[in-house]
Amino acid sequence: MADVVFDEVDKFYDNGFHAVQDLSLAIEDGEFLVLVGPSGCGKTTALRMVAGLEEISDGTVSIGGKVVNKVSPKERDIAMVFQNYALYPHLSVAENIAFGLRLRKTPRSTIEERVDWAAKLLDLTPYLDRRPKQLSGGQRQRVAMGRAIVRHPQVFLMDEPLSNLDAKLRVQMRADVAKLQRDIGTTTIYVTHDQVEAMTMGDRVAVMTAGVLQQVDRPQRLFDEPANLFVAGFIGTPPMNLLEADVHVEGDAVTLAIGPQQVSVAPEALRRYPGLRGAGGRRVVVGVRAGDIHLAADRPDLPAVTAHLELLEALGTESVAYFRIDAMAISAEVHEDDDEQLAAEGVTATRPNLVVSVPAGSAFELTVDTDVRLALDTAKLHAFDQETGAPLR
Repeated sequence: MADVVFDEVDKFYDNGFHAVQDLSLAIEDGEFLVLVGPSGCGKTTALRMVAGLEEISDGTVSIGGKVVNKVSPKERDIAMVFQNYALYPHLSVAENIAFGLRLRKTPRSTIEERVDWAAKLLDLTPYLDRRPKQLSGGQRQRVAMGRAIVRHPQVFLMDEPLSNLDAKLRVQMRADVAKLQRDIGTTTIYVTHDQVEAMTMGDRVAVMTAGVLQQVDRPQRLFDEPANLFVAGFIGTPPMNLLEADVHVEGDAVTLAIGPQQVSVAPEALRRYPGLRGAGGRRVVVGVRAGDIHLAADRPDLPAVTAHLELLEALGTESVAYFRIDAMAISAEVHEDDDEQLAAEGVTATRPNLVVSVPAGSAFELTVDTDVRLALDTAKLHAFDQETGAPLR
């Protein structure tokens, strides 16, 4: 096992595209780190640079304290799991798992011992004599993982290994992969665009967009303390509601005008975002999680706004309600022409722009295409600068 360190790494392609920009990131020995971000954000490119499948344009990548920029992939002692399994169809499960060991001319007794060990760990023992076409998608992915772990590499690299599985199987495999990593303790870098995977699997999560690392932290810290507007809008399901608001300050009281409606900000939020006090007379972006908005009848102690219910999705234990409120919703984007700073772009309020998680029992009280009073737990709101996307801390 070994640590992996990116030190000011850049990746330029021949057409001038800057895929990874000044990436500095340290993955500790034995850590499970997830790289997450939208398609094209540079996460897979970063992973492939560790594997040696992409050249590094600038900076260094180290594995176990050794700079590997010029080291060939086969000499880096890493194992990679791809999203398409990459199994040999003419070989049995046992032969697929053993393939890398045979290439390294590992003794037969060692191969048999390691294949048996991996098969037991991955619940593949009954399938060792089968061909890949006789397996389900989840079983094939476990075979691909078995082929990786039998080598006992320093580092595992996983490139969206669950993306080809159906939704139910993905949930099961998330747990299987996370448990496997804990059991064997090998340093693992896992790439995904699915932030639910990232939040449920990683010891830490690194969020990227437009080739730039935005924040790296424990999953709960990312959720509770997003470093900027992009992370706030990307992490969380449903996504955080982001709305423009005008700030009014009178003495110790801070009020937000969300469209024509006003709500007072709780002292707890002002302690977390003291910059709100200095933003009087300015327009900012406020964020409220779907679970921090309630039906006003259930929370009469909180400030309320009126919104129009457009759609209601029943999910069993809860419902997701989509409202339209007379305010500008925000999408967070990175603009490369603006020194890569995050900026807020308005989305017109002609479609649902406020998402609320409603307990199943309370959802029966709602009727689509009606106005509803909603209570905002402003103690838990987030606040960001509209121009830079930085938190008002």
